[in-house]
Amino acid sequence: MKRFNPTIRLTAMTVLMGFYQGVAMAQMPAQQPDAKSFKLGKLDIVALQDAQFIKPNDGKTFGLDHSPAEVGELLRAAGAPTDTITLSVDALLVKSKTSVVLIDTGVGGALQDSLTKAGVKPGDVNEILITHSHPDHIGGLVKDGKLAFPNATIRMSDVEWDFAKSNKDAADIVKVIADHVKPFKAGVQIAPGITSVALKGHTPGHVGYQIKSGEERLFDIGDTVHSSIISLAKPDWALAFDSDKPEAEQNRAKTLTTLAEDHEMIFAPHFPFPGVGQIEKDGDHFKWVPSDKPR
Repeated sequence: MKRFNPTIRLTAMTVLMGFYQGVAMAQMPAQQPDAKSFKLGKLDIVALQDAQFIKPNDGKTFGLDHSPAEVGELLRAAGAPTDTITLSVDALLVKSKTSVVLIDTGVGGALQDSLTKAGVKPGDVNEILITHSHPDHIGGLVKDGKLAFPNATIRMSDVEWDFAKSNKDAADIVKVIADHVKPFKAGVQIAPGITSVALKGHTPGHVGYQIKSGEERLFDIGDTVHSSIISLAKPDWALAFDSDKPEAEQNRAKTLTTLAEDHEMIFAPHFPFPGVGQIEKDGDHFKWVPSDKPR
């Protein structure tokens, strides 16, 4: 099996460090490529592993208004280490007879090799849908200073594109992709069977993507939630990554409540790979139930 390139890991870490200013630097261990696929109606869906980063439980990222000890208690109850918080960085591929759509591109870590495992070449991708412009979602758009997916139209909400263009930390990526971006108004259908959904608070134009085929649905919720433990046990706890924290907390609680009621299958790109499953109500909070469909 092809191993993850340490040079790529260093580049990804530099990108993350440049964006999350004021937030403790994440460790980014070498990541093996992986691809887990399943059917959604007539669509072929593939969860793609890109990277993983590990944040210290130091009160600077999760539970900003609570102590590391309180966060540690949540982690301990879930059987996880109490001194660190591990987040996956993953992407989603949606294949039909007429299109190959990639949702988000990670930091550009193991994504290309994961696509190879899925039998897809970079030139095969004709649409890239971006949930938001943080570098762990757009970093993989560029490789060696050029478009990583040369035949793809890049789609993100108009509000998010304006935000990306104003963000100096995204300037190098924006310069390369600018002529290939086609913005949209949140709420419209972007591709056959894929509709954008405004999910406010994380970034100004953050969206998710509702994927439907026949009676089956899958909702890519982007960064509405990050930790499969903390974000579900305490959705009202402030998170450093959110640009509008009160709005993000309100959206998180509302979205989780709806998902638990509807039992809809979701893809959460920062949950443990492959990040596909359901949200269930668990007393006064929520819990993650991974799906056994992706293989």
